[in-house]
Amino acid sequence: MAKDFDIKDIKLADEGMRRIAWAEQEMPVLRQLRERFSKERPLEGIKMSACLHVTAETANLMRALQAGGADIVLAASNPLSTQDDVAAALVQYDEIPVYAIKGEDNATYYNHLKAALDHAPHITMDDGADLVSAVLKDRRELLPNLIGSTEETTTGVIRLRAMANQGVLEFPVIAVNDSQTKHLFDNRYGTGQSTLDGIIRATNVLIAGKTVVVAGYGWCSKGIAMRAHGLGANIIVTEIDSIKALEAAMDGFRVMPMVEAARIGDIFITATGDIHVLDGEDFAAMKDGAIVCNSGHFNVEIDIPALEKMAVEKKQPREFIDQYVLADGRRINLLGEGRLINLASAEGHPSAVMDQSFANQALASEYLLTNKGKLENKVYALPVEVDQEIARLKLAAMGISIDILTEAQVTYLNSWEEGT
Repeated sequence: MAKDFDIKDIKLADEGMRRIAWAEQEMPVLRQLRERFSKERPLEGIKMSACLHVTAETANLMRALQAGGADIVLAASNPLSTQDDVAAALVQYDEIPVYAIKGEDNATYYNHLKAALDHAPHITMDDGADLVSAVLKDRRELLPNLIGSTEETTTGVIRLRAMANQGVLEFPVIAVNDSQTKHLFDNRYGTGQSTLDGIIRATNVLIAGKTVVVAGYGWCSKGIAMRAHGLGANIIVTEIDSIKALEAAMDGFRVMPMVEAARIGDIFITATGDIHVLDGEDFAAMKDGAIVCNSGHFNVEIDIPALEKMAVEKKQPREFIDQYVLADGRRINLLGEGRLINLASAEGHPSAVMDQSFANQALASEYLLTNKGKLENKVYALPVEVDQEIARLKLAAMGISIDILTEAQVTYLNSWEEGT
């Protein structure tokens, strides 16, 4: 058992191990990397601090990094995303210090971040850039020791690019989120399925026939719209980007400003990475019984203080639902306190897509070490050949073969002489 930790209940460890083992069956790429890491030990002597969603899939990443020699500490990246049994299993059986309790308050959350950074890491690993932000603002004594960081979320990459643009980023960061084997699959298929799973578990409403308003049309929102449409919903997309709005329209969805969509939507889902995507003006227009939830990383996309101010009464008709009753009697149902609905009321992304995402995380850590001293204080994507290798391993695990170019085809693609 790890010496230092802060979890809900160590007695949940056996249950957590069963959950971790079940997830591992769907993570063949990460399993292969773990086998290689255990032989080569590329992370030997490296201290790592991770601020990630503490789930069964994350546990398999932690075990792969540990097999590679890393001395790792894990903290939760969201107060509602922790699977307490998984946290207990990592502490009990893998001796990994974990600081995570589902439902922890803000003070506890930031104390857990502090505990992770007290590890004095060489590499940090983030979902949302909270560790990087904390180092740059409050823990600058750690900078000389830091080799770099990895970031897995769209929201975190937005924050990190802002840091780089303002010249305050003081070490290189690998934007794992920008790998095609991450955002094309995890964001689209993972977020799409798990968001609808979270809504259904929280509410048990029938999606078919409902008008679902999806804020944004990035990869996460595309997946949400796709899955909701597949369940029979009528989809409205709101956007601020004209190209993405056009794409949504060409995909067959209605596109309009949020204040117009607010009047006709039944279920509202935000996934933009920005603040106040749903605000007081929108709440004032919503119909009685509207369901509001967020699938972006932080709980700022829904202006909850505005909703609190407008409400004359607050109820909890079901777990994970806060029902706000407005002065005219209309009820607005907020799911999961406005936090990531797929983790607040469900289990997050399926293991099969996290297999690719966490393979990217593991290889990003190795890449930072291999290129120590060669990278600038910028946000980088992993090389395309790493992306291709992850895809190759995934296809092989699925029993899928693809074509290989002939010598004549390679020659043709690299020449310009031949035309019609």
